[in-house]
Amino acid sequence: MAIGGVEGTGWRRDKLGLGVWESQGKVAIVGWGNSPVDRRWDGVSMDKTYGAYALIAIKQALEDAGVKPEEVDGILACPETGAGATGGASADWGPSRPYFDAPYDSEWGLSRINAQWLIEQMPELSNVQYAPDNVPAIGEQMGMASQAVAEGKTQICLVVYGMNNFEGRYRHGGDNASPYAAGNRQWNAPWSSGDGLQLTGAITLQQYCHRYGVDWDEMMGPVIINEHRNGLMHDWGFYTLHGASGLTQDDYANARPVLWPCRIWDCDRPVNAVGAFLFTTAERAKDMKQKPVYVLNHNQGMGGTVRSTQETLDESEAARDHVAQMSYEGSGLTAKDIDIFNPYDGYSFFLPLTLEGFGWHGVGRGESSDFFNGDISVEGPHPFVSGGGNLGVGRTRTAMYIDSIQQLRGTAGKRQVNVKAETAICAFAPARSAAYLTLSNALP
Repeated sequence: MAIGGVEGTGWRRDKLGLGVWESQGKVAIVGWGNSPVDRRWDGVSMDKTYGAYALIAIKQALEDAGVKPEEVDGILACPETGAGATGGASADWGPSRPYFDAPYDSEWGLSRINAQWLIEQMPELSNVQYAPDNVPAIGEQMGMASQAVAEGKTQICLVVYGMNNFEGRYRHGGDNASPYAAGNRQWNAPWSSGDGLQLTGAITLQQYCHRYGVDWDEMMGPVIINEHRNGLMHDWGFYTLHGASGLTQDDYANARPVLWPCRIWDCDRPVNAVGAFLFTTAERAKDMKQKPVYVLNHNQGMGGTVRSTQETLDESEAARDHVAQMSYEGSGLTAKDIDIFNPYDGYSFFLPLTLEGFGWHGVGRGESSDFFNGDISVEGPHPFVSGGGNLGVGRTRTAMYIDSIQQLRGTAGKRQVNVKAETAICAFAPARSAAYLTLSNALP
């Protein structure tokens, strides 16, 4: 497909019954890069713009893989970010501001990126033939890249994804700019919340605590503190670059409530950062610079529907079970086969339900609190979210993938786990969504 074309959704693996992915082990990730992580762009430093950070991440990924820019023939650059009410156009920093000199004389490179802008800044990306416009967010984006390489649409595919953050812009566009909560929003977003997941998720976890007789603080504090610790072991994360949070259990329990009992530390920190990854065929990967990390499966879609604007605990648990079944079915693996588990943690309260749905390390219903209060450190027997997640590095949405790649390569440094690290599951999959990627460091 030519640059700027439209890609459909027929590539998605979004339901049960599809069996093991027919291209299992035929695609590999061979490079990654990530820009520094800032709280937000300062509006002045052109070397720290969204576009500049994208170029940093791309060059790192190419160097990591030992790939020349002219060898890249596919780019999947997601044009949406999380800065606006819904991403996309609502994330624009303008239009009231004056534009800057080229190449920052439009929204491209400032609040959004696409393949065309990247190629204009890096003319050495001269052989790109596959670069569709409608590229989804990183969870599905990674699956889209896997399928595109498997189908021969691209031989070496560059994946670029970022999150930007501008003064006064975050989640304050669209309906959230209105002083009224109209229609269904009067029930699920009465305070102009930009994310209904915050409300529904917090209520669902309160139901969880009541049903299983656990305390929110005692359950969530240890896992969040552990993620902050793991995040500091990246050299590019927010807290590494800008000062450790020093979070303690008392700090967590006494922190400012956002939506009781959800506190500020239960929510990932909006940041300005970009990540990049290189996908290629397993055949090419075997002779490249790094040890290949093979894709065993990718999934998309949802774990089911809900009956009303407020999701119930039963619906949440059933959805996580369904998503886990899709992931295991497509990879041919079971819970006991997964060594590294980096699920999505945009809100902390996703973690107990996801852990129990996937049954990682044998954790069953209502058992997350005991698990989190055990040894979940990277040095211990249950290294949960070894990448630090979004809570530990900032809302990059890349840490889960980067850590999984590094763990399987054996290059995670201080974060390298002491247990076996041959397979991994990682995701950007909020709530009931199913965008999971299963990886292995050996061919099936």
